Amino acid sequence: MRKANAGRTTKKRRSAGRAFSLLLFAFLLALFATPAFAQGCAMCYTSAKGAPKDGQRALSRAILVLLVPPLGAMTFGVGLAFRYGRRRDLENGTPSN
Repeated sequence: MRKANAGRTTKKRRSAGRAFSLLLFAFLLALFATPAFAQGCAMCYTSAKGAPKDGQRALSRAILVLLVPPLGAMTFGVGLAFRYGRRRDLENGTPSN
């Protein structure tokens, strides 16, 4: 009985460690990709730079609004793929990492 609980605790720790590693990787990736966000076409840049502060803020919000739906759909799809793969592995009796 005690060994079964120890195995669950180890899996939880491993899962938490993986989640932390994934979050750290995503943070570092976003940090190093920051200069890429400043790139764009010259006409878009001059148009946005010439707009008043309210216009610049509206453009920033519009970009985020247009980014969220495809990002959410892709995240949902990847989550479903991992869930399906894990379920398939359990049904086939193969160990999942």
